[in-house]
Amino acid sequence: MKEEDVNRCQIQEWYPRFKLVSTRTFIHELPESFVQYLLDDSGPFLLPVSISNEDAFPNRIHNPEEEEDYQVSEGSGDEAEPSSPPSFPELELKIKESIETLGGAIFPKLNWSAPKDSAWISTSGTLRCTTFSEIALLLRSSDSLIHDLCHAYDSCSDKTMSRPPNFFLALRKWYPSFQPEMEFRCFVRGQKLVGISQREVTTFYPVLCEKKNDLEVLIEEFFNGIVRLKFESNDYTFD
Repeated sequence: MKEEDVNRCQIQEWYPRFKLVSTRTFIHELPESFVQYLLDDSGPFLLPVSISNEDAFPNRIHNPEEEEDYQVSEGSGDEAEPSSPPSFPELELKIKESIETLGGAIFPKLNWSAPKDSAWISTSGTLRCTTFSEIALLLRSSDSLIHDLCHAYDSCSDKTMSRPPNFFLALRKWYPSFQPEMEFRCFVRGQKLVGISQREVTTFYPVLCEKKNDLEVLIEEFFNGIVRLKFESNDYTFD
């Protein structure tokens, strides 16, 4: 695998070519300060200060009495000052506007990956986000995104860099009606479709057995009529 193949698989590269047959998406370039925030593990886990007073846990029960009972013990003068939470007001405003345009709910993705491993921490148990704070919580809590941030080119035979020069945040419109049994992972080798698998592999869906032949025809037509003509790599997977 070459670096150019990896680069083609970044959403900001392929989405403009396939936007007419893909989930509606807005893409924002991330400031380096936000990238460093995602990478920073030297201090406490702090969410950015929201200029809109948005809460990453909007459904939690707020109990002021607990806050009154909580007191911070005074330490010695030698202790370091507590870290202040970061703030990204310009990015937050852009994201807020995009979320509203996309209907009020999105799921986030970086150049290559979505923070699926951190869905458990959200109030819905999914990647559905309605605020900048929820997005920051998912991204900061994800271990899998470290691949995007630090190891994207590790498998390249011509590796010259460890990370891309810029990172992007894709906000993809959230559709609650998506059916996992109708999502497929397709394998291409030598510009030919050589395999099709259900993407959700932990569940058996009887409907796939019933519609196997019809689905195979539809996916092959989609690949030959659209994907193969617009994507230059010889070997890749697509969903």
